[in-house]
Amino acid sequence: MKQLKYILTIFTLLFSISTQAQKIDTAAIVAYITQYKDIAVSEMNRTGIPASITLAQAIHESGWGKSYLSANTNNHFGIKCKKEWTGKTFKYTDDAPNECFRVYDKVEDSYKDHSDFLKSRPWYASLFLLDKTDYKGWAYGLKKAGYATNPKYPEILIK
Repeated sequence: MKQLKYILTIFTLLFSISTQAQKIDTAAIVAYITQYKDIAVSEMNRTGIPASITLAQAIHESGWGKSYLSANTNNHFGIKCKKEWTGKTFKYTDDAPNECFRVYDKVEDSYKDHSDFLKSRPWYASLFLLDKTDYKGWAYGLKKAGYATNPKYPEILIK
């Protein structure tokens, strides 16, 4: 029953995207969700991060896997290197010139690292007290915890 709720949440996300986006390539988003939903659900079961939030973040951050950064690094969440990163890196101008981004061998590694990234940062700890189906709480909580600088980030994820 819980698995059905998660899948319904994912399809609600998909429907919301398809009905509210006019210039967005809906077919590409559907294909993205179809391709990565199982990884998102697996990560939800492993860590407690809602699959709908993971997919919404990945769709937004990677341009549904089509952005220059994601295409060249398999980094679907725009995770920067940080001091503890010892893997491959990629210089890319985002908020500032030549920022350091993490590079992954495959997209699945990006999803796992995204989950681990959130799980290991104390400022996101309160999010893990929320239910896995509380995507709105997660969306606003991510913004409050400083995940993104865009003031509309929660609304972007929810849509």
